[in-house]
Amino acid sequence: MGFYSDESTKSVYLVFLCSYDYSGYGASTGKPSEYNTYYDIEAVYDCLKKEYGIGQEDLILYGQSVGSGPTLHLASRLEKLRGVVLHSGILSGIRVLYPVKVTLWFDIFKNIDKIKQVECPVLVIHGTADDIVDFSHGKRLWELAKEKYEPLWVKGGGHCNLETYPEYIRHLRKFVNAMEKLAKERATKAPQVPPSSMGEVKHNKCLRFGK
Repeated sequence: MGFYSDESTKSVYLVFLCSYDYSGYGASTGKPSEYNTYYDIEAVYDCLKKEYGIGQEDLILYGQSVGSGPTLHLASRLEKLRGVVLHSGILSGIRVLYPVKVTLWFDIFKNIDKIKQVECPVLVIHGTADDIVDFSHGKRLWELAKEKYEPLWVKGGGHCNLETYPEYIRHLRKFVNAMEKLAKERATKAPQVPPSSMGEVKHNKCLRFGK
């Protein structure tokens, strides 16, 4: 939990940050695999929803490097997310190694396909001198996004040092502020359900995860 201040409006926002380790990494047990990372992020979202009452419209998903895979996996399944941040993201696993033109069946983290299904604003951050995930990955992800937010191309930035550049935190703060304003605008425009019919509202949509 932390506080975020917007100097332009003198507003202060309470921000909750939730981070986790994938299966087989850090303090987490289990076996590292592509699908386990998907199950992990689904479990985190389910916990936030059930234990803390946090709706998808209040969430900004943040994925860095390979973490862009599970981030886009979840984002492509949630239609009302507040936003997504892709930090040094990948187009797919194979494309990090080889510049293939088509998505192969055995490829992993097929972000190049999933980003087209994301409905919320997407901020892409990438270093122009990234020697692990080429800058072209970030550019293409931004081009494919439905709701493009002004990207941040960090001149001379590598794969693991973008946080050290002043423009990184400035741009990220700008994005969070813009998403907060957008959420308030949507809430104002949303149709109000008459109190007398509140008990009659039925929710028929079922969110399903999986392969």
